[in-house]
Amino acid sequence: MIQIEIDNGSGFCFGVTTAIKKAEEELAKGEKLYCLGDIVHNGRECDRLREMGLITINHDEMQQLHNAKVLLRAHGEPPETYELARKNNIEIIDATCPVVLKLQKRIKEQYEISRTPAPSHPRTSAQIVIFGKKGHAEVLGLVGQTQSNAIVIESSDEVTKLDFSRDIYLYSQTTKSLDEFNRIIDYIQTHISPEATFKSFDTICRSVANRMPNISQFATKHDLVLFVCGRKSSNGKVLYNECLRVNPNTHLIEDPQEIEPAWLDGIQSVGICGATSTPRWLMEQCRDAILNMQQ
Repeated sequence: MIQIEIDNGSGFCFGVTTAIKKAEEELAKGEKLYCLGDIVHNGRECDRLREMGLITINHDEMQQLHNAKVLLRAHGEPPETYELARKNNIEIIDATCPVVLKLQKRIKEQYEISRTPAPSHPRTSAQIVIFGKKGHAEVLGLVGQTQSNAIVIESSDEVTKLDFSRDIYLYSQTTKSLDEFNRIIDYIQTHISPEATFKSFDTICRSVANRMPNISQFATKHDLVLFVCGRKSSNGKVLYNECLRVNPNTHLIEDPQEIEPAWLDGIQSVGICGATSTPRWLMEQCRDAILNMQQ
């Protein structure tokens, strides 16, 4: 019999748990509730909430919505979304993660300070730089704090496009890799002009960053690792790649149907883990699927 272990450190982070709880509470009242974008980057969990009555909409659809109730997910939104809600008499159920809210506020304050050059600094205003995935919901909310003037870099390879003669204030999407963030810092520090100011702010959520060493240790314990995750998940990609690095026999799956029986040949132990957007019940379904394959 194959030994199966589900990683106790995997599963929803605080922000996602709070957003889903708020959605469930509102839906329990029997009222119509819209969610701006997928509440979590996990299709199976989105399906579960859809069956409960949650209606997912995009920004264009929200433009046409009036006198309704809309939930903002943990990723956060730019100021324009709140303005639209006021204009269209939309009640906002704000489930933005507190870590993301704090980051939005920091970036907005820095932008207000930096956009006008000081008399002692005749050069152009500072660059607000965000290490993150272009188009990601959280990043769109962060860029929105700067009237879309922030520069987004997706990897350390893109840091070369910055103007090192100007001040740079560097932030990070909360779910990015801490190691790559530090590589970006190192590069800027060695290339920034002596006349310019460089400040970096470690804004990576420790709920995600702390999972890296834990999931790495977990993955080394098993012959086979199943990483259960929606393929849209940003932190999921980071955590999956870490599992794959320490254990090449790691597979990313979205649900139990993707498990191939051949993977289990000659295997004595299976580790099941996931992202901060992976529900516990889905990892348990994957465990049960393996147990059924052995019968």
